[in-house]
Amino acid sequence: MITFITRHQLFNTVKLGVKSLLLHKLRSGLTMLGMIFGVCSVIAMLAIGEGASYEAQERIKRLGSTNIIINSVKPPEQENDNSSSKSFGIHYGLTYDDAARIQFTIPNVEIVLPMRIIRENVRFDRNMEPCQIIGTLPSYPGAKGIDLVGGRFLSMIDQKHQRNVCVITSGLAYRLFPYQSPLQSTIRIQNVYYQVVGMINETGTSEQRPQKDEMEGEPLDNNVYIPLSTAKSRFGETLIRRNAGSFTAETVQLHQIIVKMLNTQSVIAAERQIHALLRRFHEDNDFEIIVPLQLLREAEATKRMFNIVLGSIAAISLLVGGIGIMNIMLATVTERTREIGVRRALGAKKKDIVTQFLIETVMLSIGGGLIGVLLGILVPLLVSLTTDMETIITPWSIGLAFSISGIIGIAFGIYPASQAAELDPIEALRHE
Repeated sequence: MITFITRHQLFNTVKLGVKSLLLHKLRSGLTMLGMIFGVCSVIAMLAIGEGASYEAQERIKRLGSTNIIINSVKPPEQENDNSSSKSFGIHYGLTYDDAARIQFTIPNVEIVLPMRIIRENVRFDRNMEPCQIIGTLPSYPGAKGIDLVGGRFLSMIDQKHQRNVCVITSGLAYRLFPYQSPLQSTIRIQNVYYQVVGMINETGTSEQRPQKDEMEGEPLDNNVYIPLSTAKSRFGETLIRRNAGSFTAETVQLHQIIVKMLNTQSVIAAERQIHALLRRFHEDNDFEIIVPLQLLREAEATKRMFNIVLGSIAAISLLVGGIGIMNIMLATVTERTREIGVRRALGAKKKDIVTQFLIETVMLSIGGGLIGVLLGILVPLLVSLTTDMETIITPWSIGLAFSISGIIGIAFGIYPASQAAELDPIEALRHE
C-alpha cells in the first residue's frame, strides 16, 4: 500500500509539474535552449573531432604499424650550395648496400623493400598524366598491403629480366583509360613503352614522395610501379634537371626503403638500431626515419587530449544552461509564493515542495537534453553530407552529454527547491 501511494504521489507531482511548465510555454522553451545547445554542441564537437582523428589514424595505419620507412633527404648544406653553382653533381641518400645491411644485421626483419621514385609524365594515346614512377620489388604488396583490382603484380621474372611491364593505380587507370580496360595496354614513359599487367587500389601519401614541392598539384594516387631493375637500367641513378641556364645532377640510388618487422614489439628497438647503423655510413645525415607506430600512438594521445578540450568547451554551454534554469526557477518560486503557502497550509511537507520544484527543473533539463541529442546527431550528419569531412557519433558521447544535462538539472534545481520549501507558510499566504 505504501508503494502504491508513493507512486501515485509521484505521478501527481509530475503531472502538476507539466501543467506548471505549460502555463508559460515560451519561457519554458527559452529556458530549455541552454540545455539543447549545450548537449548538441557536446555531441557534435566530439563527433567532428572523432572523425578527424579517425581519418588521421587511418592514413597512418595504411603506412603499416609494423613498418619502418626510411627516406633519402638532401642534406641542407648541399641545398645551400645549389644557388652558388652553375653546374654541379651531388651524391646523397640511401644505397643498395644500406638495404642489404638492414636485411642481414637487424633482427626480426621480415621484408626489406628498396624503392626508386622518379617523377615523369605518362602517356596513353592523347592522354597524359604527371606520375610517380616507382621502381620496386615483387614483395611490395606484402609490405604495403595493397588491393589488387585486376591482373597481377610484378614478379621475380620481371625483376630478373628487366621487363618493361608496369602496375598502375586505379585512379591513374581511370584518368588514362576512361573508356577501356588498361590491362594488356601499353603506356609510354619518356620513349619507352610499358605493358600494363595489373591494377591496384592504393591511396598515396606524402611520405612516398621524394620531394614534396616537386609533386605539387599531382593526384596522390598517380602511381606507376615497375621492376626495380628496370627502373635502374631505364632511368639510371643520376637525375639531371635544367633550370634557367644551369643544371643539377643528383645521384641517388634509392629514394626509400621500407622495413617490415615481424611484430610491433620489435619496431621501436629496430628503429634505434637502423638509425645507428645508417649513421655509420651517412655522415651527412641524408636520411630520415618514419615510424608509423609512433605516429599512431601520438595520434591516439592527441585524440584523447582533443576530445577532452572539445568536451570541456562544449560543457561550458551546459553549465550556462544550468545557470539559466536555476535563475528561472528562482523567479518561479517568487511568483508562486502564495501557491506554496496554500499547499503548506493544507498539509504539504517540505519534502513535497522540494520534490515538486526539483521535478520541474529535471523535466526542463531532461527535455532539453533529449532535443539536444536529436540535434547533436543531426548536425554531424549534415556536416558529412555537405562537406568532405567525416564525422563519427559515438554512443558514449551521447550518454555523456545526456547524463551531464540530467546531473546539471538536479544540481541547479536543488537550491531553488530548498528556497521554496523554507518559505514560512503564514508569510507565504500574505504574499501578493
